[in-house]
Amino acid sequence: MKLSKKLLRVAAALSLAAASANADATPMEPLGGKPPKSAAASIKDFDYRTKYMYAFEAAMWAMPAVGIYGFRKATERIGGTDNTILAWSRPADARAELLTANNNTPYILAMTDLKKGPVVLEVPAKSEKALLYGQIVDHWQWAIADVGPIGVDKGKGGKYLLLPPHYKGDIPKGYYVLKSPSYRVYFAFRSVKTPRATMADAYAYSKKIKMYYLNDPKPTTFIDPSDMRFPTLPHYDETFFEDIHDIFTYEDVKPQDKIMMGYLSYLGIEKGKPYHPDAVTKKAMRQAAADFYYYMQHMLTRPSDKMKYWKDRQWQDVLTPDENGNFSYDLDDRIDVRMRANRYFFATYYPRSYYNPPANIYIYTLLDKAGNRIDGKKLYKLKIPKDMPVKQFWSLILYDADTWAFIYNKQNKYGLSSFDMDTLQKDPDGGVTLYFGEKPPKGYESNWIPTRGKYVAPTLRFYGAEKEVIDRTWVMPDVEPVQ
Repeated sequence: MKLSKKLLRVAAALSLAAASANADATPMEPLGGKPPKSAAASIKDFDYRTKYMYAFEAAMWAMPAVGIYGFRKATERIGGTDNTILAWSRPADARAELLTANNNTPYILAMTDLKKGPVVLEVPAKSEKALLYGQIVDHWQWAIADVGPIGVDKGKGGKYLLLPPHYKGDIPKGYYVLKSPSYRVYFAFRSVKTPRATMADAYAYSKKIKMYYLNDPKPTTFIDPSDMRFPTLPHYDETFFEDIHDIFTYEDVKPQDKIMMGYLSYLGIEKGKPYHPDAVTKKAMRQAAADFYYYMQHMLTRPSDKMKYWKDRQWQDVLTPDENGNFSYDLDDRIDVRMRANRYFFATYYPRSYYNPPANIYIYTLLDKAGNRIDGKKLYKLKIPKDMPVKQFWSLILYDADTWAFIYNKQNKYGLSSFDMDTLQKDPDGGVTLYFGEKPPKGYESNWIPTRGKYVAPTLRFYGAEKEVIDRTWVMPDVEPVQ
């Protein structure tokens, strides 16, 4: 007993000694949990910076939806509404403020709202005078269906039935049934005339289309916007987020978008609530939208090898699909938001998937042969070889590289194509050299496209592309400055 007490006294003494020693040592700290001592906050206004970051991410995420929503606003601006069909009686000019439109075939556009019920779209079969090409898309611009010879009806025409999300009603027979992921739906078709037909024939063919609610088959209303301004382009300021509010507080929220909806709620964008951002939020939105725009332009002027059509040329591929060959960029393990935004930043109405082989090939460039930015204040040339690899026709269009729309000009001239061959000056080898710049070279006015001194994006289309351009064994010359 005495021995045990002695041991206890010794242990207590040792413990006191250890405690005394530790009192003079530096206390231990947790591993991690805070930045290193050398770090300091780089942000003074966390509320503004958070709103800016969320707004930038939201702009990139929402690009396809905002791009197509512009069609709804423009349609309403010219007096159209759901199920109104806009049929151009002639190819579009600069007043059709569309992303990378073509000026060779008349457009047919329409929109609808499936919250009001299923919609019937009747399309005519291809005829001796014309046929349809185009897409029906949801509010994300994902193609619900391709229409025409390469689409669901295979050129035979027929009745498409568009059903809203969660539809539980009866489905009548005799329709191509399309279940839409969204309530708002859009379509864009081109009325393509056959070689022996006229533009008037193509326009008359487009007016055979009908669109109406299944339970209210009213006669279809048509508008010809040919002489109207039709502004669909996004505004890269705070109004970009007005569009986001209008779109995503109207549609159902998908599970993959819940995180972004959380970001938007911090910006005051929520279902059932009005859009009234305060001054700080509006400032952050305005800057974020502008920075997103400049980031997209930065990407386009620095193409990756994947975007280039030929590795040793400056031409980029418009139809750059995702890893699954689609244009949704919704992959098994992620959504490629960055690449999705990049493609839908300068174009609309991509096909449902990349056709193999594709019917048409579209390429564009922002750079000349030497890799320098194409500056419309200078004069450039592009050699069009004699035997272009196309079954139908080729077309070169210049877009304003700032807006990706036609360039307003006094000549109302936006491009040249194989349809113009009879009026073009030929090269000795039978090909043609096209020019573009502020002023035409003397004697080649017919071969010239005006730029008004803008940075431009020459875009070349191969309609009915031949095998050698599809497999890339045939190579297109680059754009060159005229010395």
